[in-house]
Amino acid sequence: MALSLTILVGTMTGTADLVAQEVQTALETAGHAASIRMMDDLDASVFHPGGMFLICTSTYGQGDVPDNAQALYASLESERPDLSAVTYGVIALGDLTYKDTFCEGGMRFDTLLTELGARRVGEILKHDASSGTLPEEIAAQWIVPWAELAMVASTDTLAGKTTDAVSE
Repeated sequence: MALSLTILVGTMTGTADLVAQEVQTALETAGHAASIRMMDDLDASVFHPGGMFLICTSTYGQGDVPDNAQALYASLESERPDLSAVTYGVIALGDLTYKDTFCEGGMRFDTLLTELGARRVGEILKHDASSGTLPEEIAAQWIVPWAELAMVASTDTLAGKTTDAVSE
C-alpha cells in the first residue's frame, strides 16, 4: 500500500520549498505519491475532506509562521474546522541562535492542528539552520521512515485501532 500525501509549504526565503521538493522526490522514489502546495492563498478548506498532510514550514520574526502561511493559519484559528479526518506530520525549520522561538512556526501549526482534532504521526522534525547540515538532506532521510509510520497509523485508523505511531 502506498501513501498519498499533500505537502503544505510555508516559506519566506524558499528553503521550505526546497525541502518539500526533496521530500517529494524521496517519497516518490519509495513508491509513494506526494503533491506540493504552497500555503499562499490557502484556507482551512485545504484539509477537507481529510487525508494525510505534511506541514513543511520555516519560522519567521518572533516565532511567527511565514507570510505565505498567515492566511491559512488565521483561517484555521477563526473557522475552527473539525480535522478529525486529518493525519499529519511536521517539518519545522528554525535557527537555534533564536532559542526562544526555535522552530516555532511548525510548532504553532502542530498545536493548532491538534486542537482541531487532527492526529500527528511521529515526532516533529526540527532542523537547526545553524547546525551546518542541509535541511533538505535531513528531511529526505527522515521522510521514508515517517511515511512507514504514517501508513501504519492510516491502516490502524481505518480499522478503528489506536497506534503508537499517532501522537496523542
